[in-house]
Amino acid sequence: MKDQEWMKRALELAAKAAKENEIPVGAIVVLDDEIIGEGYNSPISLCDPTAHAEIQAIRTACKAVNNYRLPGATLYVTLEPCSMCAGAIVHARIDRVVYAATEPKSGVVESQGQFFNAPFLNHQVKVEKGILGEIASSQLTQFFQYRREQKKKLKELAKKPF
Repeated sequence: MKDQEWMKRALELAAKAAKENEIPVGAIVVLDDEIIGEGYNSPISLCDPTAHAEIQAIRTACKAVNNYRLPGATLYVTLEPCSMCAGAIVHARIDRVVYAATEPKSGVVESQGQFFNAPFLNHQVKVEKGILGEIASSQLTQFFQYRREQKKKLKELAKKPF
């Protein structure tokens, strides 16, 4: 039950990203039943390709505890992490990752490999998937549908004579 409550906060952050025309992904870091970090996708607005929701949440969590390691922490994210974010999760020593929707193109927890199961890693991450996954998937689908509609409208406007 707690996982769903925490994921709801991550979904709120994802909605904030969508309002800023960023891909709607939100993340929070929880330690000792308290949110210590949160973030949402903002690579466009920050002109930073590393500004994924997970990275933003990890950065704020590390600052909150004044440590680059987060043992005992759980990261909640609305979309399956990519390779960059999975690497950061391992480096931060996050104990557990809970994600909502799978990312068939670039997710590396299950979709394009099982990064956290790699034998060369010196830290093991527990994973829980699918928590409020339908809501997260719907949020992403609606966002991309809106983007396609906007693109179509712009094309139609460009065809009209002045």
